[in-house]
Amino acid sequence: MATAAKLHVKKGDTVLVLSGKDKGKEGKVIEALPKKAKVVVAGVNKVKRHTKPSQANPQGGIIVKEAALAASKVMLVCPACKKATRIAKTAVAGSFARTCKKCGEVIDK
Repeated sequence: MATAAKLHVKKGDTVLVLSGKDKGKEGKVIEALPKKAKVVVAGVNKVKRHTKPSQANPQGGIIVKEAALAASKVMLVCPACKKATRIAKTAVAGSFARTCKKCGEVIDK
């Protein structure tokens, strides 16, 4: 299997969807999947899943949940300036931190 891709977003980041049916929507990253280079964003890319009754879900039926989408289709929203931005890796205290390209604010605290 291929090595895991280094993603520009992390779990908990707010992102903007750049393309697809949910273009322009913002949401929080619920899950990051670096091995597949995908992310799951809250309220975006909803799919219907038909499930059989089980111990955990005795009713069964149609469940609506978020599906993963390609990490390249999302752009990080800077918490300081509230704009969609690319990131820069900046050396801070002996390690690298993500910084906003537009306002220069450090995103990782």
